[in-house]
Amino acid sequence: MFAKNLNKLIIDADGCPVVRAAAKLAAEYNVQCMIVCDSAHFFDIGTAQTVVVSQGADSADFYIVNHIMPGDIAVTQDYGLAAMCLAKKASVINQDGRIYSDENIGGLLEQRAIGKKIRRAGGRLKGPPKRREDRDEKFIKTLRRLLENAEV
Repeated sequence: MFAKNLNKLIIDADGCPVVRAAAKLAAEYNVQCMIVCDSAHFFDIGTAQTVVVSQGADSADFYIVNHIMPGDIAVTQDYGLAAMCLAKKASVINQDGRIYSDENIGGLLEQRAIGKKIRRAGGRLKGPPKRREDRDEKFIKTLRRLLENAEV
C-alpha cells in the first residue's frame, strides 16, 4: 500500500536505528516529520518535531495511533502498532524496508503470538541479526519510493 495525500511521517523512535535517515528523507521531500519516543530517549533533529511521551508499555504507540491520519506513513517495528496504523489507512514500513500490508500483517501478528507463547513456556528464540549497512540502504530505498508515490 502506498501513501496518498501524505500529511506526515511518524517515527516510532524507541529502538529505531533509522530515525535520522527517515527524518532526512522527510526533509528532502518537504514532509512533516514527527519523532515519537518515551522519556528514556530524546532526539534533537532540527527538521523534525520530537514528541516525548511518558514511559509506559505502549505510551508511544497510543500517541501515534491517535495522531496518524489516512495517507500518512509510519515507521515502526511493532506489529501491533503497524496493524492499528493500517486500520487507519496509513502506510507502514519497518526499519529494514519491509512494507506492512493488510495481506501480511495477520501472519506477522500470529508469529508474534507464537513467539510470546514459547517465551512464556521458558523457551528461547534467536534474536535479530546484527544490523548491517545493506538493511539501512533497503529502508532508505523503500521509504524514498513511498514518499515519491505520495501526494504531498
